[in-house]
Amino acid sequence: MEQNPEYKPIVLVVDDAPANVKILAEALRHEYLIKVAISGAEALVAAQSEPQPDLILLDVMMPEMDGYEVLRRLKENPATSRIPVIFVTAKTSESDEETGFRLGGVDYITKPISIAITKARVRSHIALKLKADSLQKLSLIDPLTKIPNRRRLDENLEREWKRAHREGMPLSILMIDIDHFKDFNDHYGHGAGDECLCRVAETLMAGVSRPGDMVARYGGEEFAVILPSTDRQPAFQIAEHLRKLILDLNLPHALSSTGPRVSVSIGCATMGGNPNMGTFTSLLQQADAMLYRSKSLGRNCVSAI
Repeated sequence: MEQNPEYKPIVLVVDDAPANVKILAEALRHEYLIKVAISGAEALVAAQSEPQPDLILLDVMMPEMDGYEVLRRLKENPATSRIPVIFVTAKTSESDEETGFRLGGVDYITKPISIAITKARVRSHIALKLKADSLQKLSLIDPLTKIPNRRRLDENLEREWKRAHREGMPLSILMIDIDHFKDFNDHYGHGAGDECLCRVAETLMAGVSRPGDMVARYGGEEFAVILPSTDRQPAFQIAEHLRKLILDLNLPHALSSTGPRVSVSIGCATMGGNPNMGTFTSLLQQADAMLYRSKSLGRNCVSAI
């Protein structure tokens, strides 16, 4: 997965001296988008605010909250822990540098700064960060269907579960299984099976329209759909819509005892923001139980709870 060539990396410059901020911002603004902060507290807010920085240039000696404490807090927060931090400081002792690296800083630039050296180091660490971001994204994508994988599903479901509790909103999830897929593979071959999985994934993706909805490959011939802020009845309607879209693909399935075309069985479970609903995994288990009910009813149908 390559970085968008039009993407302009973001650098957050943190220094309590406005003159130092101005020097660094002016030196870097042609290659990067610049965010600035003149205190540790401002830096923590700026680091979490969208768009988040790809790199932070952080002064060590600041009043109230020094750079070391800022870095500690950045590393403690999952939302900011992966942002690389370069310390910019007049401190030059080995113990100061050791402290910065031990806390998780990636580099050290000493004052008075060299613009050429600063730009070179920023460029190097930005390149490493963007490469790490690309690898992170790849680790969350199913390589065959190019849609989110189980790991991404679990992360997103946990986040949406917490948000549903916090805001008192419903949350629904669909578990979807391609009917008699093993027979399809055995009859048409694994190449055709892979193509079938891709067509189904593409159709499911096209069948949900809201930005917060998410389709993922759960494993094998199973898929899952997260539907935030969606109660039981609309979730059932979305599931029925998806079921019909798969049928409308008209993919032949000669060995299916359900019908002559590829079809899916769907289980739907909904939680209503009740804090006694257990965990997000229990919602998955309920959707899975509904999926098995659909299979027991003859497949190519939707069951909901």
